[in-house]
Amino acid sequence: MIIVTGANGQLGRQIVGRLLTRVPAAQVGVSVRDAGKAQALADRGVRVRQGDFADAASLAHAFEGASQVLIVSVDKMGEEAVKQHRAAIDAAVAAGARRILYTSHMGASASSRFEACRDHAADEGALRASGVPFTALRNGFHAASAAQFLGHAAASGVIALPADGPVCWTAHEDLADAAAAVLADEGRFDGPTPPLTAARALDFDEIAGIASAITGRTITRTTVTDEEFREHLTAGGVPAGATDQLLGIFAASRAGEFSTPDPTLAALLGREPTPLSTVLRSLLRP
Repeated sequence: MIIVTGANGQLGRQIVGRLLTRVPAAQVGVSVRDAGKAQALADRGVRVRQGDFADAASLAHAFEGASQVLIVSVDKMGEEAVKQHRAAIDAAVAAGARRILYTSHMGASASSRFEACRDHAADEGALRASGVPFTALRNGFHAASAAQFLGHAAASGVIALPADGPVCWTAHEDLADAAAAVLADEGRFDGPTPPLTAARALDFDEIAGIASAITGRTITRTTVTDEEFREHLTAGGVPAGATDQLLGIFAASRAGEFSTPDPTLAALLGREPTPLSTVLRSLLRP
């Protein structure tokens, strides 16, 4: 049985939906913190069990009978995220899974300027040490994050962010399709995949132009210093730790950590990946 964690989340839910177009529902199980929210999957014949990365006993039950386990990384950074991912890896090993998959990141490196990428590198190390064959899906940066950084720019006409570099903004839907393809074709990749990215890398000067065309309003991109951005976030109530994490994205992008497109995602999809303009068009209101 293929087990997918985090199936109530944005990425996990889409992975399961696409996996069900490739394999029978009876071969799919999900591990979710709130089983009630996954009733629609249960109604389709998917095995739904409660599982929490902070509760080893719940994971043993959720992963029971697993042939493959896909660990969808948590929306956290730092020591707690690494701890939770290692608990899930240990549970997959204990369940006898013959392959563990993990949603990593294209910039995964112990020397990355972005904390999440350092976390992913640590998690990939834990996978190597587990003794079980694994696949780390090195996903491109989520395209929806670009829309979040745009904030209220459509209304104000200004997007004020620190200096950045080109980023391969990649659609959730495409990453979900790729994960389902890799799960259905077990063993297609051993270890980390090549970066799973959109076809182009864009910076926020270019994104401002795309947003202007979509909304019909001129959106001007202005550059603020890291310290000015920090002060703005702090004034808005963002905790210091989260501020550092956000600034890490810009530092990493300036260093080119997310700037190189790769054809692997297109090959998995059998088509060109969704451009950022399409994602923004679905998220921005003219």
